[in-house]
Amino acid sequence: MEAIQKALDHNAEGGRIRGGSTISQQTAKNVFLWPSRDWVRKGLEAGYTVLIETVWSKRRIMEVYLNVVEWAPGVYGAQAASRHWFGKDADELTPREAARLAAILPAPRRYKAASPGPYVRRRASRIQAAMGTVRGDGLNACVLGRR
Repeated sequence: MEAIQKALDHNAEGGRIRGGSTISQQTAKNVFLWPSRDWVRKGLEAGYTVLIETVWSKRRIMEVYLNVVEWAPGVYGAQAASRHWFGKDADELTPREAARLAAILPAPRRYKAASPGPYVRRRASRIQAAMGTVRGDGLNACVLGRR
């Protein structure tokens, strides 16, 4: 609800319209609903979001999201994105390539992972640094599902 309110406040100020969906909301939309922007879909999305956050772990939500999100026009899922952008399986990606894929997710129809512009390069560098922090601080156990 907080993300939706922030988007509503931002959009009321004018300028470029901003979405207000969390990863869980995007997952609900991509798995169960249609892509249009209307209040009926947003209401259903909120209901599905509560349901999946009740039933699925954060790890499962992220796994489903990464495997249904569009990474380029007509390219859905992390494996397909890896093949499309880098010509290899997802489990063969370098940390730099994985960060580049993550960096294009705000607008995968506008950005390119294989030949990134300055924005994607900067964003990928920040993501890769955060990956190092997670690994270095021993936090990767929660990402990998290990205890």
